[in-house]
Amino acid sequence: MIPDAKLRAQLPHTLRQIDLPSLGELYRGKVRDNYSRGDRIVMVTTDRVSAFDHVLGTIPFKGEVLSRLTAFWFEKVKDVAPTHVVDLPDPSVMVVKRAKPLPIEIVIRGYITGSLWRDYQAGKAGAYGIEWPKGLRKDQRFDRPIITPSTKAEYGKHDEPISEKEILAQGLVAPELWREATAVAAQLFARGQEWARSRGLILVDTKYEMGVVDGKLVVIDEIHTPDSSRYWVADGYEDRFARGAEQEMLDKENIRQWLIKEHGFSGHGAPPPLSDDVRVMLARKYIEAFERLTGETFASEVGSVDDRIRRNLAAKGYVG
Repeated sequence: MIPDAKLRAQLPHTLRQIDLPSLGELYRGKVRDNYSRGDRIVMVTTDRVSAFDHVLGTIPFKGEVLSRLTAFWFEKVKDVAPTHVVDLPDPSVMVVKRAKPLPIEIVIRGYITGSLWRDYQAGKAGAYGIEWPKGLRKDQRFDRPIITPSTKAEYGKHDEPISEKEILAQGLVAPELWREATAVAAQLFARGQEWARSRGLILVDTKYEMGVVDGKLVVIDEIHTPDSSRYWVADGYEDRFARGAEQEMLDKENIRQWLIKEHGFSGHGAPPPLSDDVRVMLARKYIEAFERLTGETFASEVGSVDDRIRRNLAAKGYVG
C-alpha cells in the first residue's frame, strides 16, 4: 500500500483537467475529458471527484486507479459483453470506439443503502415503479438484485430516477435493446459480485453505461470502480448489519458521508472545500479497493499526471 506521505506528495500534481485540442472535439464531464474525432474518442480519466452532482476537487492517483481497474474488469467480463476499448496508451487514458450511448444509466443493487435507503426512508423511492416492501433495514440484502434506472444528465444537471415502464413509454430505449441491456447488466453484476466475494469484498451496487457500435450493444465508460460502484468489506458485514453500524466502505460513499455528517451538505448550495486529509483518505480507500480486487500492489510515481499523459500520447502518435 502506498504510504500516506506519497499520497500527500502527489496532492499538488493531481490532474484537474487536460487541454489537448489537437485530439479533437472536447466534452468535459464530471470526471473524464473526452476528445472525439471520427469514430474514435480519447478518454482521459482525470483525478476529479464529484458527489451530489458537484465537482469537489481532486484525489491523488484517482484517475489512474479508475482507468486501470476498468481495464482489469473489461478483460474479466469480455465473454459476457463486448466493450468499446481500442487502446490503453497511458494508465489514465483509454482510446475507445465512439458509441451511440443509451440515454439511461442501468443501476443495479444487491442491497438497500445509500441514496436508495435515503429515498426509502423519506417515502420517495416510488419513481422506479417498484413496490418496496415495508420494514426494510439499512444495508439489508435483497433476495435478488434490483435494477433502478436513472436518466443521464449532462454535467451540472441531476440524474433522475425513472421506471422501466416510463423508459419504454417515452421511447428512450427500444424494448428489445432494453431487454438485452438489462440482461447483460444482470450477468455483469453477477460476475462482479462473484469475483468481489472471492477477494473478501461485497459488490453492493453499481451502474453500467452501454451504447451501440455497428448495431451491437457494448459496455462503455467504466465498470465496477469505486466511483461507479459500492464496495463493502465482507468480513464483519453481518455483525455490523445486526448492530445497525456503518459498513466498512471502499468507495465514493466515504466522501458523501463526510459531506453529510461533517458539513450537512447533500447537494444544495456550495459544497465545502475538501481538506487534504479527506483527499488522502479517499485515495487510500480507492487504492485498497484496487489492490484487493486485482491482487496487485498499486504503484505509481509522484509527479505531474498532465506531463506523463502528454509524453505517453506522443509516444503512441496520438499527439505531435
